Amino acid sequence: MTTLGIIGAGHIGTALAQAALDAGYDVVIANSRGPETLTDLVDALRDRPGRQGEVRAATAAEAGAAGDLVVVTVPLKALPDVPVEPLAGKVVIDTNNYYPERDGHIAALDEETTTTAEMAQEHLPTSRVVKAFNHILAADITARRTSPGTPNRRALAIAGDDASAKETVASFIDELGFDVLDLGPLAEGWRIQRDTPGYGADLDLGRLRQATADAKRYRDM
Repeated sequence: MTTLGIIGAGHIGTALAQAALDAGYDVVIANSRGPETLTDLVDALRDRPGRQGEVRAATAAEAGAAGDLVVVTVPLKALPDVPVEPLAGKVVIDTNNYYPERDGHIAALDEETTTTAEMAQEHLPTSRVVKAFNHILAADITARRTSPGTPNRRALAIAGDDASAKETVASFIDELGFDVLDLGPLAEGWRIQRDTPGYGADLDLGRLRQATADAKRYRDM
């Protein structure tokens, strides 16, 4: 059985854990405060009806090492604390968004010379980073999943520089219950960042493709 490592046990991390367990993945989840603080969450995840996989809490390094696929879902300001070596060679899903009021101002993002996903790739140079799950409400990860072929199935966008890594993530997203739109390289991840037409919107594949095509840089808004 495939193991999903999750670094970050907030709303998105918890929702992804729920969906992955339902889809048959084992889950190893971590936060910044230590596995002993996740007892209630792990118990709740274990008690979920329909759960197929197993779940346990761990440190961030342990979750990264255990995962065949790893999700990093921490505030951007906490990115430097994400362990590097345990994620070497692995496909890493970056869910981050930039909120200056939370993260502090980051000049390269304010000037739009990079993206949050490119920052994650820079921090994790031996991993294969794919941007995903940054433009969906946490509750919708479990509430809006449907089977392949469902009319108007909700779609999620991805971006990444490694084609095989994107295939892995696209397959994972499909298993969780969503169609996938490939935006291209990590540098194109801005098309689904906050304040763009596709951010947070519940869109099928065609409408998400149009929304991302219509996205404008902040400097052009």
